[in-house]
Amino acid sequence: MFANKSEDGLNNLCGRNIAAARKKLNIPQRELAEKMQLYGLDMDKNAIQRIESGKRFVTDIELAQFSKFFRMSCDELVTES
Repeated sequence: MFANKSEDGLNNLCGRNIAAARKKLNIPQRELAEKMQLYGLDMDKNAIQRIESGKRFVTDIELAQFSKFFRMSCDELVTES
C-alpha cells in the first residue's frame, strides 16, 4: 500500500513547523504568502493556511523556498517534534 499521508493523516510533515517558524517571526499568514511570492511561489493566505493545517501537499520546490526564507534546513522543516 502506498503512503502519501503522515501517520496522523496530514498531507505534509512541514506544516506545523512552518506555522511555528512563522509565529516566531510574528507575521500573519497573508504576509508569509506575500514573502513567498517574492521567492517565486504562487501562494496566497489560503495556501499558507492549508499547508499549516496539513490539508495541502508541499512540493520540493516550495519546501526549498520555505527553507531559504526561514533559514532552516529542509530536514528541520520536515522533522516532527
